[in-house]
Amino acid sequence: MSRRMLAAALILLALVGASGCTPPVEPFSVSHVDRSVSHASLYPTAVDVQKIGKYSGGAKSGAGYFYDDVLEYRVWLHPENGAEPLAGNEDYFAAFAEYEPALEYSRSHKGAEAPLVLIRQVESINEPSPGVFEWIKEERITEWQPKWLQDGHREPDSIPRFLQQHAPTQR
Repeated sequence: MSRRMLAAALILLALVGASGCTPPVEPFSVSHVDRSVSHASLYPTAVDVQKIGKYSGGAKSGAGYFYDDVLEYRVWLHPENGAEPLAGNEDYFAAFAEYEPALEYSRSHKGAEAPLVLIRQVESINEPSPGVFEWIKEERITEWQPKWLQDGHREPDSIPRFLQQHAPTQR
């Protein structure tokens, strides 16, 4: 192969590589990371923007009543709903420091869910059966609906006050 043909082949490979082909990702892992912060978000910004996209895709879902830290906002993408199949037929997510870019991403990508928020709970409340509450004092990471952040930040007296307000009445 002549130098000229080799150069042309390398240019063609570079163009194909730069054409927007997105590399594949592992199932239930991150495909896109946005650590930008505007400080004008409706909800709290992630506590450590350098860790955005580094948390495991496997997290619990909901519960706990209170949160301690926002870790990241996530947009899950589902190939069965039209998302690009970057992880074959498995789901994957995009991770963000703030809610608004996650919302925009979810609206502009086929097969995307509305944003969720990954939170850390240092202490939380378990409800093993309706109206029965337990104070859990171990760290837990879970995904929540962003709207649950509005009244859910744990303060030093949040859990004792909640348990007192929801104590079973004695007859």
